[in-house]
Amino acid sequence: MPSGSPTSGVGRLIAGRYLLLNPLGSGGMGHVWLAHDQRLVCEVALKEIAFRDPVEADHEREARVARARAEARHAAGLRGHPHVVTVHDVLEHEGLPWIVMEYVADAVDLRDLVASHGPLAPAECARIGLAVLDALTAGHQRGVLHRDVKPANILLAPDRAGSPYGRVLLTDYGISVRPDAGETRYTLASVLVGTAGYLAPERATGGTPTPAADLFSLGCTLYHAVEGVGPFERESHLAEVTAVVMEEPRPAVRAGALGPVLRALLVKDPGQRWSAAEAEAALTRIVTPQAEPYVRTQTDLGSQPPWAAVQPPPGPPPLDGHRPHTEVLPPQSGHRRGRSHALRAVLACGLGLLLALGGVWYAMADRSSDGGGGSRGARQPYGETVGLTRALRDDDCVIADWPGSQRFRGTPRLRLDPTCATAPDGQVTAFAPAASADEARRTGVVECEERTRETRARLADARSQAVVPTDSGFEAAGRRTACLVLGGNGPLYGPIGSRRRMGSGFADTATMQRRDCLDVRTNRDARLVSCAGSYDEQVLAFTRLAPDVTLSEARTESDTACARDVPPGDYGFDPSVYTAGSWTSAGPWKNGTHFVVCTVRRQNGGTMEGDES
Repeated sequence: MPSGSPTSGVGRLIAGRYLLLNPLGSGGMGHVWLAHDQRLVCEVALKEIAFRDPVEADHEREARVARARAEARHAAGLRGHPHVVTVHDVLEHEGLPWIVMEYVADAVDLRDLVASHGPLAPAECARIGLAVLDALTAGHQRGVLHRDVKPANILLAPDRAGSPYGRVLLTDYGISVRPDAGETRYTLASVLVGTAGYLAPERATGGTPTPAADLFSLGCTLYHAVEGVGPFERESHLAEVTAVVMEEPRPAVRAGALGPVLRALLVKDPGQRWSAAEAEAALTRIVTPQAEPYVRTQTDLGSQPPWAAVQPPPGPPPLDGHRPHTEVLPPQSGHRRGRSHALRAVLACGLGLLLALGGVWYAMADRSSDGGGGSRGARQPYGETVGLTRALRDDDCVIADWPGSQRFRGTPRLRLDPTCATAPDGQVTAFAPAASADEARRTGVVECEERTRETRARLADARSQAVVPTDSGFEAAGRRTACLVLGGNGPLYGPIGSRRRMGSGFADTATMQRRDCLDVRTNRDARLVSCAGSYDEQVLAFTRLAPDVTLSEARTESDTACARDVPPGDYGFDPSVYTAGSWTSAGPWKNGTHFVVCTVRRQNGGTMEGDES
C-alpha cells in the first residue's frame, strides 16, 4: 500500500503485531497512528515514515530512515522523564522504520488548544514552560538538542488528579542532534532544519545548534501560547525567517508577568539570552508568587480565568448561511451587547482611617441587611461584577458582556435569557459542588473544564466558563460553581446538547454537534431528529476553510473540503453509497473561525435509517 496517505492504512498489521486503528496526526516526516499492540493487548502510537512521491522516496529514503532511528535513540535516552513522550521501540516494516511510542490518551497539542480555546493565561503558560524547560534541560545534559520546539510538539493531557491539561509532554525528536557526539546530520546543507518563525536567529543564519537555540524556540512557543500568534508570524516562511533574523518580536499585549521572560528568551544574541536556570527561576515566580511584607501578591491578573480568547469582530453576525446543495438556516433576530464598565475608584487612605471607616461601614451594613450579613450574597450570589440576582440553574441560557469586549478575558457580566431565543452566548450544563467558598475558588475552573468537556467536544467552537460564588453568596448559590458552555468566538444561538428538543430547527451551525441526525426540509431548514428513525444527513465532524475564503466562496468549496478532511469512509460509511455533505452559516465568517459542519448523506438523496449510524 502506498505511503503518504493518512487514511490509507486503517486495518494494516505492522510487523505482525501492531494493528492500525486510526490516524492521530501528520508531520514533516510522516503520520502518527493509534495502534493496538496484539501481543501486550494495549494501545500505542506508531510513527510512520511517509514520502510524498516516489522521486522523493528514492532521493531522501536513506536520510529519513537514519533520522527516524536517531529520533528513537534520542527520545529513548530520556525514557521515564515525566515530560517526554516515551519511545518503546523502533522497527522496520516493508523496508521502512516505524517508531513505537507511548499513546497519550485525550491529548491535545498546544497549537490546537490555543486555536480552539484562545490564548492561555500567563500563569498557565509559565506552568507549561517549566515542564518543557525541564525536558529540554534533561536532553541538554545528555548532549541532545531538540531543534524543533514549537506548539505542535507540546502535548497536554489529563493528569491523575483529573486536571484536563495537567500533564505536559514534549514530543517529536525527529530532527534532534548531538553536536558533540560526531553524529551524521541527516539534512541538506541548503535546507533550514526546524520550523520557520520558531528558529533561533543563529540557526537561521547557519550557526551551530546550541542549547540557547532551543530556549529561543521555547520563548517563541510561550509567546504563541499567551498571545495566540507567533512573535514572528508573517505571510510566508521566508518572511518569517527574515523577521527572526532582522526584526524584533511584535509587542506582547496579553503576557502580563510573562512579558519579561519572553523578552529575555527572544534576545537575538545567544550570549545575552537567558540561561535555562534563569528562565526556570522566573517562570517559577509566576506560577508560585512569593509574598512580600505588607503586599498581597498573586498570580498575574491575566491568569484568571485560565483560558483567554482573541477579541471577536464587532457587530451582529447575519444568520443566513449557505452550502452547495442547501443553504443553512433561517434568519433570526439577535443583537450583540457592548457595555462600558465604570472603573473602580482607587482608595488611598491611612491604615488607621481605613480601620475606623471599616468599623462604621460594618455597623451600618449590618443594620441595613434583610436578615443578616449574608443578605447581599443572597441577592447577588456571584457578586456585583457578575450581577445575577439569583443562583444559576441547570439549562439556564445566558448572555455574557465581557469587560472591554474581549471574550474570555476577565469576569463577564451575565444576563439570563429565559427563552434561549435571543442569540444566547451559552448555557449552564453542569455544576461543581464544593465544601466551601474557598474550595470553589480553588477548584471551580478546573472542575468546570472537566465537567463540560464532553459537551464541548461535540461542538465546533465552544469553551468553558466557571461562575464561582462569593463568600457571602456561597449558600445562595447552592454551595456549587455553575459551569457554562459558551460559544468560543460568538453566540451559540440557542440550546445545546441534550437541552435541544427533537424537531427543533437550527438557527445557526453553532449548535450542530457531532452525530446529530438532520431532517433537511428545505435548503435553509434543517431539523434535529432522532437517529433511531429515518433522517437525511448525519453530522460527522467539523473542518475549517482558509482565512481568505469568503462566505460566498464557501458555498461551493465546503462539500469538497469535507470530503477531503472528514471523509465518510473513515466513519464506516461505504464510499460507493454515501457522500460528504456540509453546512455553513454566516456566524463563523463574522467571527473569523470559518468552521464548516461536515455531514454524510446518501449519494442518491434517499433517507438514512437508524442502523446506519
